[in-house]
Amino acid sequence: MTQPDYAIEIKDLRKTYRPSRGQPGKEALKGVDLSIRKGSIFGLLGPNGAGKSTIINIMAGLVVKTSGQVRIWGRDIDTDSRGAKAAIGVVPQEINYDPFFTPRALLDLQAGLYGVPKKERRSMEILETVGLADKAEAYTRSLSGGMRRRLMVAKAMVHSPPILVLDEPTAGVDVDLRRQLWDNVRALNAQGVTILLTTHYLEEAESLCDEIAIINEGRVIVCEDKETLLSRLDNKEIHFRLDRPVEAVPEGLAALGAKREGRRTLVLSYSPAEQTVGSMIEALQGAGYGIADISTAESDLEDVFLQLTRHG
Repeated sequence: MTQPDYAIEIKDLRKTYRPSRGQPGKEALKGVDLSIRKGSIFGLLGPNGAGKSTIINIMAGLVVKTSGQVRIWGRDIDTDSRGAKAAIGVVPQEINYDPFFTPRALLDLQAGLYGVPKKERRSMEILETVGLADKAEAYTRSLSGGMRRRLMVAKAMVHSPPILVLDEPTAGVDVDLRRQLWDNVRALNAQGVTILLTTHYLEEAESLCDEIAIINEGRVIVCEDKETLLSRLDNKEIHFRLDRPVEAVPEGLAALGAKREGRRTLVLSYSPAEQTVGSMIEALQGAGYGIADISTAESDLEDVFLQLTRHG
């Protein structure tokens, strides 16, 4: 089969959950369109209840869509569900494993469930990739939380899928283990695996992803490459630490919205396209202040996320 143009194509995807136990029906997805390039690390962000898990569960065959089209590696989930499932490995939020199996035995079992012949199984190779080769024969109940999380990634890879879906992969994982998982994701992507990542950690998306979609209340409100998304906010914040306490904000800076922070620091949010740092320095010096230090901070993905989910 020829390789598709996109790893995942979703068109006008809708899902309405029926009313149950006195609860009203819920329209979880309201016409979602997404095209995820082959070989990319794609971030799907959104608040709780936005629809991220519903999209993943539909792709994995765990939830039946109401309408729309989903193609995974060129295979339609309606007309070739077996082929679509074979092209995707899903790492769920919940860690599930059998405590009486070793990692190697678990991967061999999982590969058997996918119909991978014994001679084609890559259990040790996969354990090496996720940094668990030295734990291959240990009982999984003896593994740390971070190791169990990596074992979940390994289980999703046993059938060599070209697409790996990571649903909140670092939830509840400490900073060091989160960095290790990031390294694993980058290594897999370097081998050609397309990664779809849902996360609440905006730092994670900013560090890993090439493209990002933000979903809110069942609709995609933006889908762009990361740099374009970050450039939406042309704001910087500048801090001037002065040589003496500020009695009153100089008039020229007060008009721009400068505020005192502590006794000797002025803080100002500005657009580089509209104001220059030189003019701010002139206003301070004109008011008789010397500048002890200057620091700036650029907008990050959190600023974009909050702006879009508030107004999207």
